[in-house]
Parts: sequence; C-alpha cells; structure tokens
Amino acid sequence: MKNVYITSSGVYLPNKPISNDEIEHYLGEINGEKSAVKDRILKQNGIKQRYFALNTKQESTHSNAQLAVNAIEQAIAKSSLSQKEIELLSTGTTQGDLPVPGFASMVHGGLNSAACEVASFQSVCASSMMALKNAYVQIKSEEKQNAVCVGSEFASRLFKASRFEAQKMKSVPFDTEFLRWMLSDGAGALVLENKKSIKGISLKIEWIDLKSHAHTFPVCMYTGKNSNQNEAEKTWLDYADYESASKDGAINLKQDVRLLNKVVQTGVSHYFELIDKGMITPKDIDWLCCHYSSEYFKKPIKDLMEKGGGEIAEEKWFSNLVSKGNTGAASIFIMLEELMYSGKLKEGQSILCMVPESGRFITSFMKLTVVGHNDVTQKSYPIKEIEAPELNLNSDDVSQWLVRNLSRIWIDFEANLLKVPIVQKIHNKTLSIDDYKLLLMDLRQQVIDGSQWISRAASNIGIELFDLRSAFIKHTAAEHKDYQMLELNFENLGESVTKIHSGEKNIGSIGLSSFMFQQASKPNPIDLLGAMFIIEGIGKRLAAHWGTMIKDQLDLKDNQVSFFTYHGVADEKHFENLEKALNHPLMHMDLAKKIVKTAKTTALLYEMQLNELGNY
Repeated sequence: MKNVYITSSGVYLPNKPISNDEIEHYLGEINGEKSAVKDRILKQNGIKQRYFALNTKQESTHSNAQLAVNAIEQAIAKSSLSQKEIELLSTGTTQGDLPVPGFASMVHGGLNSAACEVASFQSVCASSMMALKNAYVQIKSEEKQNAVCVGSEFASRLFKASRFEAQKMKSVPFDTEFLRWMLSDGAGALVLENKKSIKGISLKIEWIDLKSHAHTFPVCMYTGKNSNQNEAEKTWLDYADYESASKDGAINLKQDVRLLNKVVQTGVSHYFELIDKGMITPKDIDWLCCHYSSEYFKKPIKDLMEKGGGEIAEEKWFSNLVSKGNTGAASIFIMLEELMYSGKLKEGQSILCMVPESGRFITSFMKLTVVGHNDVTQKSYPIKEIEAPELNLNSDDVSQWLVRNLSRIWIDFEANLLKVPIVQKIHNKTLSIDDYKLLLMDLRQQVIDGSQWISRAASNIGIELFDLRSAFIKHTAAEHKDYQMLELNFENLGESVTKIHSGEKNIGSIGLSSFMFQQASKPNPIDLLGAMFIIEGIGKRLAAHWGTMIKDQLDLKDNQVSFFTYHGVADEKHFENLEKALNHPLMHMDLAKKIVKTAKTTALLYEMQLNELGNY
C-alpha cells in the first residue's frame, strides 16, 4: 500500500478581516438594536477578527463553492500538479449553496479541471476530516494517485438581521444568538499525493480515526427543526410550505450550549482510547492542532488530558482561532496551512490533529509526520507585462486596422496562456522533468508539420503574388530544421529519439495542424500570415523566456533547452519577413479581416494544444 502525503495547502479568507466592533455592520442590528450578549460571547471565545463573504449591505460577495475553488487554486499553485491532473475532489461543508446537487459537484464546476471523481461530505466541523479520510484511503489503496480535499464554510449569511426581522422576532433565542458571534467564513484546501513534494516539506498521513457518538447524544448543533428533545418533531420539509417553516424559526441554525462540555469530554475520551491502542504517545507529539470553537474550551480540554496522564505541553499547541475565526469544517485545514508554511516544522516531527464536532457528537483525530526539508518556498518567477509583439507596418488605414486587431488578439492570447497548466508550472517553479519531456514530446508532433503547411501554402499562391510566395518559401527554409533541434534537446535529457518519433499528436495538436493544412490548401492562402503572427510571436516574446525559466528551475544545460532559447533570437528575423509580407501593396480590408480571423483561430488552437498535453 502506498504512503499518502499532504504536499501543499491553500487558504481563502474572503474580503478584509473584520474586527469585533464591526461585526454588526455586516450582519446587521436586529430591529435596529445592538446585541445584549455579543460582548460577553466574544470575550469568552477569544476571537479578535474573522472574515465574512458579505458586505455591509448583507449581500453575498461570494458563494460557498467560490470560496472552496479559490482555496483549491491556492493549494494547486503551490503543488506540482495542475487542476486538470486532479483525480479526486473530496469536499466537506456544513451547508452548500444548493440543497441539490452535492457541494463537490458545484466546486468541480468552478474549477478549470478535467473529469474526475467527486465526493461530498455534509456535516459540521468534522465533514472536512470525512472528506480527507476518503481521499487518504483511496490513495493508500492505490485507487488514486492524487486528490484535493477542501473544507469550506459560508455561515454568515444564516445570521443576517433581515432573516430574523422577517420572522417578526422581538429577540433572538440564545441558542441562535450565540452562533452569530461564533462562526465565520473561509475555506482551506489540501493536495494529497502518493509521493512527497519535490520542493519543501510534506506531511505524511499516518492514520485518521473518526467516530460518531450520535447513538448516545441528541443533536447539539442543528437547523431544520426547533427542538433537540423530540426526535419525532417535524422538520422544515414537513411544514405546509417553506414560508411557514421560516416564520416558525425552523430554518435558524441553533446550538444547545448545555451539551458543549459533553463534546469536550467525548473528544478527550476518544484521545485516551487512541493512547491505549498505542496510536498516540503524548510525549512524542511535537504539535497539536486542536480545533475548538472557543478559547473557553481550551482549558477544559487541557485539564482533562492532564488528569488522564495524556498532557501535551502548552508550547506544542497550535491554533489560529483568534486571527482567522471559527470556520467550522475549514478550520483544521486553515490551521494546517499556516503551520505548514510557518517555517516552524522540522523533518521527523509529529503533528496530532483533533477535530470534535458538536452537530451530533463526532470526534476525529489524525496523526501526521513531517517529511522533507523545510526550505522556504521559492517565489514564482515574475510575470512579464503582457504586450503584443511590435508590428512596423505602413501608416495607411488598412495597415493600422490590422495592427490594432492583431494586437488585441495577442493580448488575449498571452493572458490566456498564463492560465494554461504547463505555463503555470513554468512560472510557479513547480515544473518537473517529466512535465518538460511531455511538453517536448507533444510540441514535436506539431512542429514537424510547420514547414510542410507553409510549403503547401506557398505552392498555392499564384504567380501574380510572386513576392508573397517567395516570403512563404523563405519562411519554410528557416523553419524546416526546428524539429531536429527539439529532438536533440529530448535526446540530451537522456531519452531515446525513437520514443519521440513514435509519439502522436494530442487532440489540440490535431486541431491546430488540421486547420493549418486546410487553410494552406486553399487558393492564395494569404490569411495564414495571421497564423505566422501568432506562432512567430510566441518565438519572439515567450519561447526564450520560458526556456530560461525551465533551464533555471530544472538545472538544465543549454543543449537541453536550445529549442526555446534559440527562437528568442531567430524569430526577430522571422518577424521582419512577416512585416514585409503584411506591408504588401495589394493588402486590402477584406484580406486583413481574413488574416485577423486566422490569427484568432490559431491562437485558440495553440492554447488548446498546450492545455491538452498528454491527451491523445
């Protein structure tokens, strides 16, 4: 069975941090009156600031799914994976944006990913641990090679003053009022793989143990009914209509605070069971990430641990409740992300995670081991300012129209390339040698066609456009050996040239080459000057830049990246030839429009080629 590692993590906390004095500006004052219990509850829970996905008009600024997507994007950006390589998406939340479909489906829909397995876990704080265990066992059993887990919460919208005012409440019951000052919004995501991170530390998952105690206790934190004493009480779906359920307060989120000490006792009891099984040795724990909803509960947890002989020293406890707020299912992931990149972890250290849930009493624990070196994560390479390759054309109206429109297409194209997974890896310093070899493999299958479609185009240009035919032929002569340089780079990486010869076009390369040959087969295919603008623009603006970054982060030699670095110089001359062709005296508006359309099509197909690396 495979080891499972948390190789990166990400967090998304919406909008700006909100101080305790500002909370009612966002949630609103009910019936225009300030809360009488807010200050007392805030003093007990110790939270100094939190985050809401609301503005001061009580309008949502995000969806819960968007919070999750943003956290995942942060985690993926720090990993060696791309979104399209995710094999499993496992999510945990208390309440998704929609009752149907599952939360994971909504999150998946917001990602720039391929088809993958999804799993939605709906509970309260422990739902993220459920999601994490699902991913862990699938990778452990070799069902999957990687997974992304996310815990996300958008609780604040349940507590807007307008909700309670619509119920004609004079005062809000304490079991709901209590939660207004306890919960906040945010998302945390973890990337799991069957191998350690290639840069920085990873957290090896030793085990995850989760238990429900619902058979012993009534519901403690709930919505959809008004009492936790009557199991047979009708739920919000049993009312005659939704409005009646709302007016009766059945949809309000509630907490039976009288049961909260039982949650603490049950969690610590589970802790001692794990000690008795030999799964935890308290003195060997270097860090305890304990999710508690309030600083008020930290002392009772510590006291019970100490009485049972399982004390963990104060300096080993790690929490960011005070600064990040109680984000429910997201809390443990947000905590781990901060610890993971804090610089405090050392190889071989043990981390114990403890996540109790008051919903109907669930206790969960996870043990992690720090592996790898705690190198400071390298910053990404700076992004070049996006600008179109300069075209020096005539000053007539047609030429200037052509320059403006080709420039617009290029700017959109270059911006879109920054979202392509392989380009993101190059910029984020997460490119692996296998990624680079795959890039060369797939580019070669299209590059070898380059001189062929240009030659075909030249043969279809009439004698009346002799100078343009000559320009195409010159371009063919310059391009026909490019693929040989690429193959040599591949060989210099220790690979056999027969391997790259036996490669096939990915689906994007098929689309690109098919389009080029189709256009080249038409009479007088001058519109292919638009394709040349895109392809030569890549050489002039991007190829050498990419080559330099690839060489630097993979520690390669010049003869392993020369296909890219060569074009930064050679394509200057190629671009001059293109400018001469575009300045042809027979250029007219109809032809200019065709050139622009072909440039736009080529840009989309080239982007597809890079997006579909390895997809045959």
